[in-house]
Amino acid sequence: MDKEIKIALVEDDENLRFLVSERLQAEGYKVFEADNGDDAEGMILAEQPHIALLDWMLPGKQGSDVCTAIREKGYDKLVIMMTAKAQDVDKIEAYNFGVSDYITKPFNMDVLVAMIDNKIKFSLNNEKSEAYKFANMEHHPNMHLLIRDGRKVELTILENRILLYFLNNRNKVINREELMMEVWGYNADVNTRTLDMHIVRLRKKIENNPDSPQYLQTVRGIGYKFAYEG
Repeated sequence: MDKEIKIALVEDDENLRFLVSERLQAEGYKVFEADNGDDAEGMILAEQPHIALLDWMLPGKQGSDVCTAIREKGYDKLVIMMTAKAQDVDKIEAYNFGVSDYITKPFNMDVLVAMIDNKIKFSLNNEKSEAYKFANMEHHPNMHLLIRDGRKVELTILENRILLYFLNNRNKVINREELMMEVWGYNADVNTRTLDMHIVRLRKKIENNPDSPQYLQTVRGIGYKFAYEG
C-alpha cells in the first residue's frame, strides 16, 4: 500500500486515540492527530488527508460542526464519524453534515481497518472520476451531493450508497438482496420495505416524474435497474 495515505484522527479519549493511531500506523497509514474540534479543522484543511476519522463528541467544536466547516472550505475527501450513541447515528442519517460514513463505538479495530482499507481502495480507484454524470445531473459521492440542473440536492448516507451502486452498475438488473448487502452490509437486518422506501425517496430527487421513473426502474419480482445509456 502507498505509505503516503494520510488519515486525520480526531478523538479526545487519549487511550482510544493511542490504540487507533498505533493500529493505523502498523497498517502503513500516516496518522495526524487532534483531540478537539478547533485544532481538527485546521489540521484537516492543512494536511488534506484521504480520510478524516472524527469523533462525534469533542471539546470545542462538535464533530458535526467540524464536518460542516471543512466541507464549506472545500475538503472533499472521506469523513468517517465515530459515534457512541444510537441517537447520534439517527442524526447523522437525518441531517447531512457531509459525513461519508460512520462507525459506532465500541468498535472492533479489525472492523475499522477493513472499513478504511475498503474505502481507500474504492476512492483511489475512483479518483479519476470523482463525479458521475448522467442526464442533467452530477453525483459527487464523497460529498453526498447531487447537482441537478446546477442546483445542489443533498443525499442521505443510504441514498448516496444506493445511487453510487446503481451508477457503477448501469443497465444491469440488481436484485433486492444484492442491493441490501451492498448498502447495509453483511449484518443487514433490514427488510425489503425499508429498501423500497429509500428508493422512493431517491426517485423524488432524481426523476422528473417519480411515479413513472425513467432511470431508477422497478424490475417486477426481482429488484431494480438503473437505465441510462451515456
